[in-house]
Amino acid sequence: MTTKIDSHNPVSGETVWSGPISTPAKVGEAIHLARHQLAFWRTTELADRIDLVRSYASHLKKNTDEVTDLICNEVGKLPWDSSGEVAAAIAKSELSIQALQQRRARQIVGDATSPQRVVRYAPIGVALVLGPYNFPLHLPGGQIIPALLAGNTVVFKPSDQATAVGEWIVEAWKHVGLPEHVLQMIVGGVETAITAIESPHIDGVYLTGSLEAGRAIHRQLAGRPEVLLALELGGNNPVVIMPDADPQGVAKNLSFSAFISTGQRCTCARRALFVDGDSTSQQIEALVNTTNKLRVGLPGDQPTAHLGPPHLGPLISSSAAEKIERTYHQLLQLGCRPLLPWRSDRRADCLAHPVILEAVELDADSRRVMAEMEWFGPLLVIERFRDFESACRAAAETPYGLAASLLGGSAELFERFVDQVGAGVVNWNGPTTGAAGALPFGGLAASGNHRPAGFHAIDFCSDPIASLERTEFTDTDPWSVVK
Repeated sequence: MTTKIDSHNPVSGETVWSGPISTPAKVGEAIHLARHQLAFWRTTELADRIDLVRSYASHLKKNTDEVTDLICNEVGKLPWDSSGEVAAAIAKSELSIQALQQRRARQIVGDATSPQRVVRYAPIGVALVLGPYNFPLHLPGGQIIPALLAGNTVVFKPSDQATAVGEWIVEAWKHVGLPEHVLQMIVGGVETAITAIESPHIDGVYLTGSLEAGRAIHRQLAGRPEVLLALELGGNNPVVIMPDADPQGVAKNLSFSAFISTGQRCTCARRALFVDGDSTSQQIEALVNTTNKLRVGLPGDQPTAHLGPPHLGPLISSSAAEKIERTYHQLLQLGCRPLLPWRSDRRADCLAHPVILEAVELDADSRRVMAEMEWFGPLLVIERFRDFESACRAAAETPYGLAASLLGGSAELFERFVDQVGAGVVNWNGPTTGAAGALPFGGLAASGNHRPAGFHAIDFCSDPIASLERTEFTDTDPWSVVK
């Protein structure tokens, strides 16, 4: 049995982090200590918890270069992409404070007549945060920060491919003075997560990951309704393109939607559905030409005078690149044809160039299979439809429901799109990847379980408590209602 875990630079193979996998005893100890510390932390003054969150954000800001380099080194993100993640992580602190004050503050309902109607919010307890590799700093922080603000203690398992960043997070919280055992890290892969979830002392499980992982945790928690489960899962995200959308604008927005972060964002576009019109061929041609000019490179590559820094960097591993290549061939077998074919890069096994496929006359079964697929890399499938209604139906015919976008059209058409597409993040005239920190972020259907994160993450970090309060005890008879 493997007792050690290594995290490697995806390009060089250099070991970035190495250490022992948390044994079941270590996992149990971490959860026990978190449970023991819960009473102290939940009664810590909210102002003190807020101060610590702001200190963490300040520490991130002071050490931006260090953590940016670490993200580049461990998961292969390009520098501009990594620094954007750090900026989002810094902003998350103040946004989480605002969310707590707006959505989870003690509230008196109605007038001051007796009995007074009061809503309070109590922490759920010990939260288990299971982090992803694609945003190893920002996405765990988007759950850890609101959980701590709400008075929960946290056990954090970073992705086994981003353990160094996970350790940096925990050490940063220690540095700013977070009390011992309020936030702890456990290390490992799936088995470590299973062990932690099995503990009867876990009160919440927060996952950012694949549908497969989400379903496995849901099954594991069957019969345990007392454990709050918040799932942020993937998608098969569609973009519908109307004939009135400018071809160059389509090309820029679609290529960004599909290929930002080398397609390793859960909101990246996977299907582009063109409504046929006079400009459709020009829109597709512009998309292919723009995508073909995107620069693929490594984190250490210098900007060029013509193209600037690379647009796409490495995938998380060579096995991830192999998986995308298998998806590419599966789609060819379904009936797609390449407009930009699969192309690896001789500089590294984890480098892949962007792929565009066109689905040509797929039968109903093949179309259903494609819409049910989940892939995580730089691959986009385009289709053509005779009208908006058929394109919108195809966009919605997927078990997922994370993100969608409409390019072109009218306000009335967009309202119909929002109503019919069945996604939790629906944009107009912009990329699918455009998510605002002041808004909820979560998917419908198989892309989540009705626990949106983003600004609303604070909601799954506490439980509402309703009270009817009388300042004086009197001899009023509650049985007087019986007449």
